[in-house]
Formats: sequence, structure tokens, C-alpha cells
Amino acid sequence: MSKVKVTFVLPEPLQKDLRERMLRDGYDLKGKSRWVSEAVGMLLETNDYSDLVKLNDEMSGFDKLESIVIDPNLKIRINEAALTVRKKYPVIEGVQSRIMRTAIVQRLLRFERFSN
Repeated sequence: MSKVKVTFVLPEPLQKDLRERMLRDGYDLKGKSRWVSEAVGMLLETNDYSDLVKLNDEMSGFDKLESIVIDPNLKIRINEAALTVRKKYPVIEGVQSRIMRTAIVQRLLRFERFSN
């Protein structure tokens, strides 16, 4: 199976943090898809990921478009996660983008927590 393209929006400061962290973690810009895919995988392993996605509700200023290519199996997991979030929080919109943003934020936060 070939890779699947996923597009989502980020606030500019989060996009900047993502790029800086990727470089610090030893990923080049071509590694962005891998870094974000790993972040999504980590998020979806978290029992309360749907609550974390809901908390992401507070974020605003989505002015930067990002695209990554991911494994089709991860895309299936994202789609299933989106359904889970919608069942728990039916009024949420843009769930796929929220999942992507939440995964990025959580990976950034985890790193900060362990590096301090």
C-alpha cells in the first residue's frame, strides 16, 4: 500500500515549535511526516486521548497549512479515533486536524517534561 497524504492546520507558533523540535530531535524537514506520525501513534496509545483532543478546543489562529504522508494503517487509526472523539463530543468539528495538533502538542509537552 502506498502512503496517504494528510493535511491539517496549525497556529504559526505551534508550527515554529514543531520545526524547532524536529531539528533538535535529529529529524530534517523531510522527516516531518515520521515525527508527526510517531506523535500521533503516541497520542492514540493514551487512554484519555479524546479528552486531550477536546482540550485542544482552546487553540486558535489556524493560519498555517501542513501536509504529511503517513502509513495507511495510521490513517485508519486516525479515522477510528475521530469517530471515538465525535461519539464522546458530538459538536466538535475538524476532528482530524485536532487529533494532529493534539499529537504534536503532547509530544512537545512530554519532551519538555522529561528534559527539565
